[in-house]
Amino acid sequence: MDNIRNFCIIAHIDHGKSTLADRLLQYTGTVNERQAQDQVLDDMDLERERGITIKSHAIQMDYTYEGKKYVLNLIDTPGHVDFSYEVSRSIAACEGALLIVDATQGIQAQTISNLYLAIEHNLEIIPVINKIDLPNAMPEEVKDQIVDLIGCDRDDILAASGKTGEGVDKILERIVQVIPPPKGDPQAPLQALIFDSVFNSFRGIIAYFKIVNGEIATGDFVKFVNTGKQYNADEVGVLRLDREPRKVLHTGDVGYIISGIKTSREVKVGDTITHVDRPCANAIEGFEEVKPMVFAGVYPVVADEYEDLRASLEKLQLNDASLTFQPESSAALGFGFRCGFLGLLHMEIIQERLDREFNMDVITTVPNVSFICHTKKGETLEVHNPSGLPAVNTIDYIEEPYINAQIISNVDYIGSIMKLCIDKRGVLKNQTYVTGNRVEVTFDMPLSEIVFDFYDKLKSISKGYASFDYHPSGYGRANLVKLDILLNGEGVDALSSLIHADHAYDLGRKMCEKLKELIPRQQFDVAIQAAIGAKIIARETVRQVRKDVTAKCYGGDVSRKRKLLEKQKEGKKRMRQIGTVEVPQKAFLAVLKLDS
Repeated sequence: MDNIRNFCIIAHIDHGKSTLADRLLQYTGTVNERQAQDQVLDDMDLERERGITIKSHAIQMDYTYEGKKYVLNLIDTPGHVDFSYEVSRSIAACEGALLIVDATQGIQAQTISNLYLAIEHNLEIIPVINKIDLPNAMPEEVKDQIVDLIGCDRDDILAASGKTGEGVDKILERIVQVIPPPKGDPQAPLQALIFDSVFNSFRGIIAYFKIVNGEIATGDFVKFVNTGKQYNADEVGVLRLDREPRKVLHTGDVGYIISGIKTSREVKVGDTITHVDRPCANAIEGFEEVKPMVFAGVYPVVADEYEDLRASLEKLQLNDASLTFQPESSAALGFGFRCGFLGLLHMEIIQERLDREFNMDVITTVPNVSFICHTKKGETLEVHNPSGLPAVNTIDYIEEPYINAQIISNVDYIGSIMKLCIDKRGVLKNQTYVTGNRVEVTFDMPLSEIVFDFYDKLKSISKGYASFDYHPSGYGRANLVKLDILLNGEGVDALSSLIHADHAYDLGRKMCEKLKELIPRQQFDVAIQAAIGAKIIARETVRQVRKDVTAKCYGGDVSRKRKLLEKQKEGKKRMRQIGTVEVPQKAFLAVLKLDS
């Protein structure tokens, strides 16, 4: 146990975590030249294409220091705010963390957020400045920022370059010297924490765990404490570049278990594994349930694929524990699921993964957040989508979720950032200068205002320099109204939204204009209306496709023409009574891009 070191890498997005992890793997000989490639640990095509880490990845390395052999378990974590749950799970399985800061960008919002997560779990922090080989690097300024943030000595900060491999040997030495070995009792009953799982179509569900107490061997009869299910450990082993089986895993080891589990509900992240004949007294605590921030309906394009979509979401949930879903139905789209995501990027990635990994074609409705509705009878309802809202005359008031938003940016852009936040109903709470030209501002703002395009706008007005992080701060009263979209008087529930009263007229008008462009012309006029309750606030009309029935009528009395027009009018009237308007798929997505 004294020779084991478990650590993770935390940083803001694009600060070079994965590149530095590649160098560590090459330096320790875990990856040979033939296997080496950029972002070795990112095994999804999606991660390579976008250049971001979506999943945390665990891998074991061997390292010799002063004649002693050490086993290093590294977990590479994502940097984007939408995947912070992955980071919290990785931190729970470690004793130390490498805090990577980009020498050209300095400390950013997600760096601070992830650092606080690590400090809460009492992890040993090793600060590293990365990308020091770049011509615009500012190592001295960034060192000042790190000293201000964590209060370490300047000499404790390591300088490295993931690109050239400079400083990698010093990082490995520091890991062995500073990070404590795992604590635990090898003689105690088995207690292992599940921190991730994956689905394999041949071997069932593979759970990744860290042993806190005791040991586990191949063939042991084990039990998952929370679900109460019992299994034989068909195979246990460690996570190298591929999975490597072992006879026994001891206290402090990070490894995997294969036991032929077929249904995804039987494996929960944060569960405890123990022996059936010698169980532990209690489960490992301190694992938080994930709180989704953004909700959207996900429906199969072909109604028959509903069960396939359920199976796909269950398999995806194994690999991404922050995804939550429950069945729902819509008059416009049939049967589907109401899914909870951590943010818009998370939603986009899930959609992309459903398409690539499971070949599922899905329609996603307008994303929204969950509200709390208080009725006049004193009841409290949690509302996830506008169609679940009770009648307007029964509502006393509605509360919406608020967040604490933390933005770090260059002084030059702070005016336009403040204007953006205030336009989104934000209230300035604090403003501090991190260093000479970097400012951190904290706003209290409604979550619903950042769901759509806040992050994109923030990046464009700050030329990509502002970094953004947020966490929930509770609920507050809101002047919200339900905006309905009607086509020929019929409501389309997939297009309805809950919105602040001040923005309702503007959004209603824009949605009507957008739908007018997208809905194809019919044989009759299509009225597109935006309504709040019984009050129509905007209207557009898609003009009918007309046929000139009087073209063949030449000469003669005018009554002949009138007779033909009356006949056509009757037909149109009958058609309008039975005619339904088809709404194309892109109309549902266009609502998201109203500003562009």
